[in-house]
Formats: sequence, structure tokens, C-alpha cells
Amino acid sequence: MQEGARPTVGQYIYQAEAQFLDSDIFFGHGTMEALDEAAWLVGSAIGLAPAELDDALERELTASEINKLDALVRRRIDERIPVAYLLNEAWFAGHRFYIDERALIPRSLIAEYILEHFQPWIEEDRIHSVLDLCTGSGCIAIAIALEFPETHVDAADISADALKVAIKNMQDYGLGDRVELIQSDLFEALGNRHYDIIVSNPPYVPPSSMLALPQEYKHEPELALVAEDNGLDIVDRILAQAAEHLNEGGLLIVEVGESREALEQRFPHMPFTWLSHESGEETVFLLNRNDLTGTR
Repeated sequence: MQEGARPTVGQYIYQAEAQFLDSDIFFGHGTMEALDEAAWLVGSAIGLAPAELDDALERELTASEINKLDALVRRRIDERIPVAYLLNEAWFAGHRFYIDERALIPRSLIAEYILEHFQPWIEEDRIHSVLDLCTGSGCIAIAIALEFPETHVDAADISADALKVAIKNMQDYGLGDRVELIQSDLFEALGNRHYDIIVSNPPYVPPSSMLALPQEYKHEPELALVAEDNGLDIVDRILAQAAEHLNEGGLLIVEVGESREALEQRFPHMPFTWLSHESGEETVFLLNRNDLTGTR
């Protein structure tokens, strides 16, 4: 690059990638590698939508853009803040969401099953009511509402702070008539409501594992990550109560991450169906209402 010349968008992305690779930062809150992280940070910070980035790679950055990007890159490395929090932006199921440190960064594997319309596990014309437990930022509930325009979605979370983030996202998508946000400790405030599908990405990290997680996780609310009883406290309660809130033929779909083995050991006779994911992970289980009433 000529002395005194400012870098182009593309050049800055590669510079940021190199700095990320030379650091000890952790990827996993929206991207899995340094180049993707750098491209996301640069593009979003200078106001480019993902689809616009390729066409802008040769554009020279302004001095103010460079100053802004330098500060963001430095904070990413020095403070280990996930890019999603630096930008107040996360992507889930193809949609952009507002995010800050009051809520978990959206990254649930459940996105894939939403985009597949939960096929082949339930007929689409039977999906009229859905509950998203531990909704956090509301991303799962909103993604479902966008994919199923005739469906009502309840989104419940114990955290009033997380629900404030969800409110902003719900308003951004104009879904106030079809997505209802409810402060509730799991099913506690839901009364006698029943659903065709209950989905949840609950806390499932054992306290002992939390201590070993990369620094990036420490910026997320511990309430949304950690569960007592070897990571099974919340999942156990969901299994105990879900059948009372499912319609006949209804489905329970829950992500349990690293707690899968402990869950199977605790419930050896529960007929979990482990859903395959494009990443190769199988840490989301599916049960129907009869499974829950007949084997627990």
C-alpha cells in the first residue's frame, strides 16, 4: 500500500484478520474463523449489509472509518468482547437482531429446524401456537413468527433485562400482534396455555464448565448460560412440565449442548430423537407429547 494512502475495505479486513490470528481471541459467537469475524466487523461498522460487502472491497476507507475500526478491533482483542456485542448486531436464521449484554448472543442450532419448518416431524398446517422458553433476545420466537405468518408465538424468559432486548427486536419486525413476551420462570406464568410446539435453548452449562470457558462467554449473562445439577436443572423441569402445555401430537424441541450425555444417563428410558445438524452436532432433542407422558 502506498505510503500515506488509506486502506481499502478489503485491505482492512485482511489486516484485522491478521491481528485476530495473532491474538488469543475465541470465535464462536456468530463466526467460527478470523476472516469471517473481520469481514463482519468491518462491513457492519461502516454501514454495509452483508450482500453489499463484496462490491465495496476496493473502496478506500475514510479517516473516521479507520479510527472507528481501529478502536473496535482493539477492544475485540484487548477486552475479548464478542463482535455481536461490539456492533449490537447478531444474525439468526437469516435475520438481523439487536443484541447487547443483557441477553445471550443468538447462535442456537434450532435455527436450522425453523428454516426447515420442523419437517418431517409435524405437518405445517398443524402449527398454530408455539412457545419459546428462555427466549432471551427473542430471536427464536421471532424467526418462527417470520417463517409461519399464521402462527401465534409466546416468548417467555425469567429475565426482565433480556425481555427488554426482545421487545426491541419484536418492535423492529412489527410482530407485536403475533409474538407475546411473558416474564416467567419457565411455565410458571403461562397458566393453562397449550401449544403445538415448545422450543427452548435453555441454560445447560454446568457451573464447573463455566469456569473453563473462554473470556468471551464472561460478557454474556450467567443466568442464560449456567444450570445447576450438572447442567440439567432447567431441562429437568421442562421435561417434567411440558406435557401439560402441549396439544395432542405436539412437539418438544430442546437444545442441551454438552449436557446430552448426562441427560441420557438420567433418563435412560426416555425415547429422545436427536436431530442431525449441518455442523455435525446432535445436541438438540425432540420428543412428542406421548413420549413425555408415557416414560417419565
